[in-house]
Amino acid sequence: MFSGLGLVPLIVIFLAAAGAVWVAGIHLSSSTDALDMRLGLGEAIGGLILLAVATNLPEIAITSSAAVTDNLGIAVGNILGGIAIQTVVLVVLDIAIGSESALTTRAASLVLGLEGLLVILVLAIVIMGTQLPAKQMLWRIEPATLLIALFWVVGVYLINRARHGLPWHDTTGTAPGGQEKPRGHSKHAAAERMGLGRAAWIFGGGAAVTLGAGIVLEQSGEEIAGHLGLSGVVFGATILAAATALPEVSTGIASVRLGDFQLAVSDIFGGNAFLPVLFLLAGLLSGKAVLPLAQDTDIYLSALGIALTVVYGWGLITRPQRQVLLMGTDSLAVLVLYAVGIVGLVAVSHG
Repeated sequence: MFSGLGLVPLIVIFLAAAGAVWVAGIHLSSSTDALDMRLGLGEAIGGLILLAVATNLPEIAITSSAAVTDNLGIAVGNILGGIAIQTVVLVVLDIAIGSESALTTRAASLVLGLEGLLVILVLAIVIMGTQLPAKQMLWRIEPATLLIALFWVVGVYLINRARHGLPWHDTTGTAPGGQEKPRGHSKHAAAERMGLGRAAWIFGGGAAVTLGAGIVLEQSGEEIAGHLGLSGVVFGATILAAATALPEVSTGIASVRLGDFQLAVSDIFGGNAFLPVLFLLAGLLSGKAVLPLAQDTDIYLSALGIALTVVYGWGLITRPQRQVLLMGTDSLAVLVLYAVGIVGLVAVSHG
């Protein structure tokens, strides 16, 4: 679509598409929350799946476009790099709280710990799937990607049940001195101001813009990567993943400023757990077993995503009281680990 264009026009197109994803993503999030509340979708597993799909439309569009055009490197990089960079979004949210306290101190919850474990579980299956033979297919479906989707659905169901009570002294699993209002209060407050009809129109428009802009991001990004001499995985894991994470930054900051710290963390962990499910979509569209084709950079990104999630899991349990540069020590560790990890990613890609 954009072959033959110079680097500057490609960057302008890419930035315009990123801006469209940012704005549309914010409206898509608010309309999804309204539909969730008006239709009661969040209590059913089907509703939870719909909400996960809606909030990850940019990644779905990029994965679909890349799979159809047989550019699986960008698709894999965007999925796995997206997990890493969306975890780093929690650093931004931590700073947005200010000197009040660390994000994980206020958001500490056993349910959030379970959500983090689900992220680690699906990424572990991703790594195992990369070692399977490419010809080992089940009804023309890659077994590992099917297993990822299955564990994600079951995991979401069990986490939803855990929100209604846990066999602990405090059945909510919420740490004392944390978030004062119930999880999700900011979402309900915003959703109450939007009627069902308006929410449906905004959802449809936001979805259409996001899908279109996602395709433009993938195809212009592929050309930019070629101009810069970057591999598809490195570009997808960094610049492209950062562009698709912009809506999470905006909605997350809005949540923490309204004191809904648990929702902000849950949205990130929930999105990260869903992203590996897109390997199933990529395989179906490309007709190939995606994970056995994974390169060293893909396995590296999976391990980086696990490491970053473990650090925040530690923070949710230990609730760091000390802050450095307006962030908790866990956020500082994640920031340093991510920076070192990206340097390592570049080294692996050139190895």
